Amino acid sequence: MSHLISVMVHTPAHSGLGGALTYESDSVLAPGTLVRVPLGSRELLGVVWDEAGTRPYATETNASALAPDASHTTASQPSLLAMDDPSHNNAAPAALQLRAIASVLDGVAPLSAHWRQLVQFAARYYQRSAGEVALASLPSQLRDLSAEQWARRLKRKTKPPLANDAPAQAIPTPTDEQAQVLASIDAQSGPFLLFGNTGSGKTEVYLRAAQALLERDPSAQILVMVPEINLTPQLEARFRARFAPQWGSECLVAMHSSLTPAQRLNNWLAAHSGQARIVLGTRMAVFASMPHLQLIVVDEEHDPSYKQQEGARYSARDLAVYRGQLENAKVILGSATPSLESWHHSRPATETEPTGRYMRLAMPSRVGQGALPLVRRVDMNRQPYKTVFSSHLLEAMRERVTRGEQILVLLNRRGYAPVLHCTDCGWKSECPHCSAYRVFHKLDRTLRCHHCGFTQAVPRACPGCGNLDISPLGRGTEQLEEHLAELLADVRRPDGEPIRIARIDADSTRLKGELERQLAEVHAGAVDVLVGTQMIAKGHDFRRVTLVAALNADGALFSSDFRAPERLFSLLMQAAGRAGRDATMNLVSPCEMWVQSHHPQHPLFEALKQHDYPAFADQQLREREQATLPPFSFQALVRAEARSQEAAQDFLNAARDAGSALADELLVDLYPAVPMTIQRIANIERAQMLIECTSRKALQHFLAHWQADLHGLRSAHRQVIRWAVDVDPLAI
Repeated sequence: MSHLISVMVHTPAHSGLGGALTYESDSVLAPGTLVRVPLGSRELLGVVWDEAGTRPYATETNASALAPDASHTTASQPSLLAMDDPSHNNAAPAALQLRAIASVLDGVAPLSAHWRQLVQFAARYYQRSAGEVALASLPSQLRDLSAEQWARRLKRKTKPPLANDAPAQAIPTPTDEQAQVLASIDAQSGPFLLFGNTGSGKTEVYLRAAQALLERDPSAQILVMVPEINLTPQLEARFRARFAPQWGSECLVAMHSSLTPAQRLNNWLAAHSGQARIVLGTRMAVFASMPHLQLIVVDEEHDPSYKQQEGARYSARDLAVYRGQLENAKVILGSATPSLESWHHSRPATETEPTGRYMRLAMPSRVGQGALPLVRRVDMNRQPYKTVFSSHLLEAMRERVTRGEQILVLLNRRGYAPVLHCTDCGWKSECPHCSAYRVFHKLDRTLRCHHCGFTQAVPRACPGCGNLDISPLGRGTEQLEEHLAELLADVRRPDGEPIRIARIDADSTRLKGELERQLAEVHAGAVDVLVGTQMIAKGHDFRRVTLVAALNADGALFSSDFRAPERLFSLLMQAAGRAGRDATMNLVSPCEMWVQSHHPQHPLFEALKQHDYPAFADQQLREREQATLPPFSFQALVRAEARSQEAAQDFLNAARDAGSALADELLVDLYPAVPMTIQRIANIERAQMLIECTSRKALQHFLAHWQADLHGLRSAHRQVIRWAVDVDPLAI
């Protein structure tokens, strides 16, 4: 007897095959089973989505490589299988030749119904195919290994768990605020927004909530998500020290893109089998298969890194909340500067509107006697022209270093200078392939485009006029490191040694293990001044830092992106939180954050001075409500890429015309197509069109029906290379 099964495979985004494909199987396969199936001339990994039916007759499958449209039907097209003509009863349709599955992946339990529901929801909401979302979330080795390779892997003997000889660490006594928060988490269902100041002990709350859950149910699983890979080792060490002595070294696994394919597969299998009790990872971990998931923690939930920017542009934070509801798992969103969406969703009830969907839990105090730093603003309008560090800031830095304290200098721009230019003819180091400048990197004497990667040696003379005097314009972290070494050359550490300045950014940490090595040196006190980008501002527990200096923070104040002030305030608050975490460092003088600005009286800096996130958030939400911007409306972007800007915009405007009738009916606003901020990358022109609506349901209804128009326009706009829909975009 032949069985028909629906299998989800990773089909191309614009193939029109968005659903499951139908195959034949000699046996009944449970939904969620991993199989290998033929698709055209290839053999791919697929997930059995459901059982399509049973065909009580033998079929003669075509053994040759058939085209996908001839060998498959989608699960949503049963009429191709069930013929209405009675003459076709009990006979295989001559025009339809279904192909059989190639093999079943033995040794892997079927993926759960909740996992498939999560994938289905993500695909529907973010306007992608379910097969793309499902297969992209599985380890690459599962997709790439053939049946024979997989069978050989199963025969390998698994290594026994490593013995854990580390003694159990003393668990600190929770503060009153932590105890109150933990009691609320235990008593309520959530989701919870844990609004805790930097240094208030949010990580300890995560650890205790996880420990209480594991003690109640040893089979329970916990998902802990962090925004960036560089935060994973630090948090992993704390979790492993807390849980490995009692639950073994195999109780925790990591999931992030820095792992090798073999490591990712092993960790995924450990989570899928239930062996791993805790999964710690970046945004990709939201799709980890965890059959006993009971707690989800999203640390630094405000961070834009949780939004995927390629392929299926999902928000891992929002999917974590949905997954918690789906699997009846508690969800904790933690941040000292929550996203305005989460802040709005956790609003208390007022006379005009009900309470939000999240429960807000506050921890305003730092653990121990640690104090938030004093914020000092420097008006750069009163400083000499081209001043990099004000004289008062330099003097404060000298004092801190001579006392053996550490300093962070934040400049969110890497390289030596963002532009090289010629003062005679006006030539600038533009990238020939992008509408952006190539950044000057002095260490290797190169001009490097940070968008397409195009790199050239620095020219000996101006390419435009031959002038030998071409100079850098603006500053990056490389130049700051060099400049500080000159300014502080005469300063000595308490032991009489010269000070040491280090730089942490994407360039200095490119080699594997380099970031961990540099962070270890900072923690050990071997570094006196640390210069870096936003990589140094988030999540790190630098105990000896007493001064933070933020340079060139004005750019985001007047950005065209309405989210720019939110991102800037979050970055500065997080950077300020690196100082004063150890109460003993405040004994001589209060810890400080210096902000150099040409607009020191801006309301953003006023709120920063008071460490008053609620005041900043309420002011921003009032402005957004007046302008009907998220979270008071819902947005989507359609981006198109083509060889010419005209072709990209023509496609988007044609799509706008095609959907205008339905948009008017649903009260959805379609804006005209415009170039993107960086409109050309790698010789590809990019345009975008904004879609906005005050109803999420209406927007989703429009996007779902509009997809057919977008697909249909491809034949008339062949110059368009690709297009993509971005729901709930973070950058416009």
